[in-house]
Amino acid sequence: MLYFKRDIEKSLLTASKSYPVVVVTGPRQSGKTTLVKHLFKDMPYVNLEFPDVSEIIQSDPKAFFNKYKDGVIIDEIQRIPELIRYIQGIVDEKKKKGMFILTGSNQFLLLSKITQSLAGRVAMFKLLPLSLHEMNKQITGSNTGSIILNGFYPAVISEKLPPYMTYQNYYDTYIERDVREISNLKNLSDFRKFVRLCAGRTAQILNANALSNDIGISVHTVKAWLSILEASFIIFMLPPWYDNIRKRLIKSPKIFFYDVGMAAYLLGIENIMQLSRDPLRGALFENMVIMEFIKSRFNKGLDSRYHFFRDNHGNEIDLIEPSGNNISGIEIKAAQTFNKDFLKGLNYLKNIYLERCKNNMLIYDGENIGKINHVEVINFRNLAYEL
Repeated sequence: MLYFKRDIEKSLLTASKSYPVVVVTGPRQSGKTTLVKHLFKDMPYVNLEFPDVSEIIQSDPKAFFNKYKDGVIIDEIQRIPELIRYIQGIVDEKKKKGMFILTGSNQFLLLSKITQSLAGRVAMFKLLPLSLHEMNKQITGSNTGSIILNGFYPAVISEKLPPYMTYQNYYDTYIERDVREISNLKNLSDFRKFVRLCAGRTAQILNANALSNDIGISVHTVKAWLSILEASFIIFMLPPWYDNIRKRLIKSPKIFFYDVGMAAYLLGIENIMQLSRDPLRGALFENMVIMEFIKSRFNKGLDSRYHFFRDNHGNEIDLIEPSGNNISGIEIKAAQTFNKDFLKGLNYLKNIYLERCKNNMLIYDGENIGKINHVEVINFRNLAYEL
């Protein structure tokens, strides 16, 4: 399979020279295994997904670590989280940098153990599916609808797999299995309906009560299932922007999917014609663009600092990027033709924050125009070079 050079590589290598443990989390099939085996090719590799391997290690963990005294890559470490305690003891004793490279695809089963046992000893990274920059050659001249439908999982892009069928298999193989491992899921049909309803609310403000009423489940269950989807790297909650005008601002997050191809599949969109007619095409386009900003942060080993802006009067900005005391507003439109009305929200933001509002941007599907007043107007493909 074609290897995509990942933007996160430099950050991972730097961290491995500073920390004894490096952890790479992220969605299944986002390329974690391929990445760590490529970067740390001289290190032995163990995959805990294989039941026989897991059984042998669990029966005698000390023998396992004695076999790999100089370090090892351990894939899907959440399968045996107890190993993290042994790793703590080893790194405290040997004080060797880059000794353990760990991967995991479930935040629930992994993060609590790591924060308890490896605080101060570990560098944490999140690897998401490919960015526009990483798949630059594959998107040159590509139809925007095809980019959305294909999503950004490496296998879909490199092997030219049919996206709808691939995401269907991904959902059946990974998502539902992971959910059953995390929770005591009793009603699978309700959960499937819930996930599809979440896709129907892509780029919308979360309303747990509405989801509860639509499915006939409790708000508590809605919140628990949302947490599961977040932990499994299926959905991402974009928080609202708070500042000195917080009393006028919306306080609920927006729902986005880590991969827009998965969202399109859950909406039942099978081809470009359906996508062009779907009322959520604009929301899917927004989802795709916002995740580019999130990927850029994660690839540098940083957390997401992005927000959206919306007040009680309906004034809205799709993305807010703080930088020190300044902020940048980013508006996203799926249109191919520029309209000055696209700048309405950014002008409103500029009027509120005056000197603090810098480097505003309009990202859409049309031609690069350059700067109009205080706003840079660019095609979304340019994010491959801007971020």
